Amino acid sequence: MTVTHIVSFQFKEGSSPSLVKELVDRMFALKDTCLHPKTGKPYIVSASGGRDNSVQGLQNGLTHVFAVNFKDKEDRNYYAQEDPVHLEFVKWSDDVVTQVLAIDYVDGDFGDHKL
Repeated sequence: MTVTHIVSFQFKEGSSPSLVKELVDRMFALKDTCLHPKTGKPYIVSASGGRDNSVQGLQNGLTHVFAVNFKDKEDRNYYAQEDPVHLEFVKWSDDVVTQVLAIDYVDGDFGDHKL
């Protein structure tokens, strides 16, 4: 049961292009630098992302979005709550972003209704 973690960022006003690039680079580096506590190997299954290009105007200032996939909820939970590399990234990003939106889901799982 793959868990998809979607995270979007709104940058602080006046953030330089180099600072935005640094966040993007650091976010993508997590795929290789976040290591499983038991195996010592990277555990993020895949990561993708990009800059918003929606024409609907519903972004509420969020401009950059990433999708990170985990093998299961246990790996996602470790990432979100304990992984020291990820938590250091979160701490660093607090100085860069003004808003973060994170949503996780299992494809086809809608609670009582499953596809």
